[in-house]
Amino acid sequence: MIEINIPGRAKLTLEHLVMDVNGTLALDGILIAGVAERINRLRNRLDVHLLTADTHGGQALIDQALGLKAVRIQPGNEIEQKAAYVQQLGAEHVVAIGQGANDAGMLQTAALGICVMSIEGIAVETLQSAHLLLPDTLSALDLLERPLRLIASLRK
Repeated sequence: MIEINIPGRAKLTLEHLVMDVNGTLALDGILIAGVAERINRLRNRLDVHLLTADTHGGQALIDQALGLKAVRIQPGNEIEQKAAYVQQLGAEHVVAIGQGANDAGMLQTAALGICVMSIEGIAVETLQSAHLLLPDTLSALDLLERPLRLIASLRK
């Protein structure tokens, strides 16, 4: 669990990390270097969840590399499926990370929504749904390892 008091905001009590896979954790179906190590370091503080449409068909290899089993999102209503997943976990305890258009709902629903820049681009609606924009996925995961950094960005 990550607990942090941010001046001018409600206290964050984060228990779940929900992440998109393609474009966020992987490019062209290949895990971004450094992602596995960072996720492993966070696992003692957060329950890690992966959501994917498995665009490139390589999710089994990514699951194996991370020691996780991704939840497959079905074609159609993907924004709603991801948001519902976050809601089901208890949105007030979720940090979500993504960058694609189908991630907008989960970022908006989560207590903390983080949009990351990606070589694949960022959907404008996802950027507008996030609480924070970070330059890349590794920076977002590092931020969660050092949550006091959230105070500087989110205080009011």
